[in-house]
Amino acid sequence: MTPAQTEAYVDAAAAALGLNLRPDHRPGVLRFFALAAEMAAVVDAVPLDPHAESAVSFVPVSPKEKDA
Repeated sequence: MTPAQTEAYVDAAAAALGLNLRPDHRPGVLRFFALAAEMAAVVDAVPLDPHAESAVSFVPVSPKEKDA
């Protein structure tokens, strides 16, 4: 997103939610949304196969120990 698009989105979202965004908070909110857009672009760049599905649940596993 461009800075202008980020500002437009923040203004529209605040208005839609009835939020009164204080002027001294605006720079931080804009920085956060720009950062979130960058993170979303990284995730969006990962190619997915047509059969790829999200996991129903995540079950962590311990890493395998290296043989000494």
